[in-house]
Amino acid sequence: MTSPLRPSFPRRPNPPPESSPAILTILNTLQMQPHVEGGYFAETDRDPRLVPSPFPPVPASSDSTSLGNTSKASAERPGFDPAVRNASTSIYYLLTPASPQGNFHRNRGRTVHTLHRGRGRYVVIHADEHEPRVETFVVGQDLAAGEKLQWIVEGGKFKASFLLPDESDGKSSEGLLISETVVPGFEFFDHDFLVRESLVKLVGEERARELDWLVGK
Repeated sequence: MTSPLRPSFPRRPNPPPESSPAILTILNTLQMQPHVEGGYFAETDRDPRLVPSPFPPVPASSDSTSLGNTSKASAERPGFDPAVRNASTSIYYLLTPASPQGNFHRNRGRTVHTLHRGRGRYVVIHADEHEPRVETFVVGQDLAAGEKLQWIVEGGKFKASFLLPDESDGKSSEGLLISETVVPGFEFFDHDFLVRESLVKLVGEERARELDWLVGK
């Protein structure tokens, strides 16, 4: 990163209701709901085929008090068996000016992302490498400028994302809408959030001060 990362839209403890007609149309049409990571989501597919789980038979997170904890998630999805996974799952995911960022988290599965509309920046910590490194890139329609339409985050890497203004005026946004497909399928059992103590261990105190606004509070 050549310059410090800064949010384009402030994160608020109590975000106001969505008011943009375009964003409300997306939320209502796709029947989206708030996501524990930030933003909104709607699951669109859960492959009925089951495959043996390639992951450890213990939860990725030991924090039983956090939102999206594995005990809560397991209770919300009756019949979950840690020995197997659905072959894949897909969701829509949306960031808006009222809910403009997805906080650092990781999944054990591989995630394929596809852009539908809007612009945003992703920050990926390659925590599974011998010397963890930070990667950042913009997703959007300007291919000549290096923006991405599709990107893959392998399992075991922490990622965060935040909304960027639309190119039209540089100040406003009608939301960043993407699809995510997780292979094998998503379970909160395989999911954990990054806490600041772990962020410091991964990237050092100086870089952590730059990135800690992307850690869930």
